[in-house]
Amino acid sequence: MLTPSEALARILERIPAPSRVESVPLGAARGRCLAAQALSDVDLPPFEKSMMDGFALAGAGLTAGGRLRVVGESRAGAPFAGTVAPGTCVEIFTGAELPSGCDAVEMVENVPRDGEWALFPKPVKPGQHVGHQGEILRSGQVVYEPRRRLSPADLSVLASIGGDPVPVFARPRVSILTTGDELVTPRETPGRAQIREGNTFFLRAACEALGCFVVRSGIVPDEPARLERAFGEALDDSDVVLTTGGVSVGKYDLVGAAFERLGVEPLLHKVAVKPGKPIWFGQRGSTPVFGLPGNPVSTLLGFEVFVRAALVRLCGDDPALEAERLGRARWTGRTEQGGDRQNNLPARVVRTRDGGLELAPLPFRGSADIVAAAQADALAIVPVGRDVASGELVDYRPLDKG
Repeated sequence: MLTPSEALARILERIPAPSRVESVPLGAARGRCLAAQALSDVDLPPFEKSMMDGFALAGAGLTAGGRLRVVGESRAGAPFAGTVAPGTCVEIFTGAELPSGCDAVEMVENVPRDGEWALFPKPVKPGQHVGHQGEILRSGQVVYEPRRRLSPADLSVLASIGGDPVPVFARPRVSILTTGDELVTPRETPGRAQIREGNTFFLRAACEALGCFVVRSGIVPDEPARLERAFGEALDDSDVVLTTGGVSVGKYDLVGAAFERLGVEPLLHKVAVKPGKPIWFGQRGSTPVFGLPGNPVSTLLGFEVFVRAALVRLCGDDPALEAERLGRARWTGRTEQGGDRQNNLPARVVRTRDGGLELAPLPFRGSADIVAAAQADALAIVPVGRDVASGELVDYRPLDKG
């Protein structure tokens, strides 16, 4: 079997870079990936700007105890119209343009007033409390490169450089299907040998959080003809297809065969990971297909380890960033034995008084125990062939709780 890192590398080799680009209003661009360079069309600041409320003056030559006559004011959006002559100053407010003839600002709290005169108890340095034109950005400067996932602060930057609308990569279209004759919807009361299914709800929320558009989600019975019909429709109008269940080697594990009949090339089956060994991955044309195991923690782990990075690439972001999601903390549970598969155990990350991080294990009853996984904010990683004792530093996968 492939290791998780080997399997992920093989998957990412086959994931195409995004090609569809669309323009969206700036207010709708949070979380989307930029599809072109963002260039500034202005200098920032666009003029010599006061950083304080106070008085604008020519700082050179002013000695301690000097006084200047106040000849007007400059406020944001309404600058002083004339030139400030020697012996005079202008009252100025934060964000206002520095008048011609001025090169410094003294804060209002440091300048007593005597009628039309402003008194300066100490010298003022040229450039003091002034934001200089273009010191943040120059017109024509590249602000952001393509593939940047836009944060709320990025939207403010783009607004200041005229970046509306925004060219972004189109959202990947995802189909999510879960298989099994035993499955019913959350609104139904399960009959004998039936269970309510939740995998599609987890996967839909996780995909949408990354910026994907979910085309469809639902349950498909374990019948070859119905599987083939549902999978065919998904392949025809999706950029990626996710399924859960039916990927092991039992009599009713029919997913892989159904995809192969539809022209999907099988590329891997089974990974040395626990829970969730029977991961299935294939591709038809440029469309990747993931068959995840049906137990809910196996589905969660399969998404976090293999699917997330692929969707990140399809969204236009750098999948290498997913490697940075691994954390490291001190294990506080009992000794866990390393077997022939990488094990992943639900845990909570706890910050200690000295600022360190600890991993506190949660009671876990195996791959069906989605309750434990939902209570966890991390999956502690027990490496292949190496025991992990209490007090040791171990890697963990952070879980998105948003």
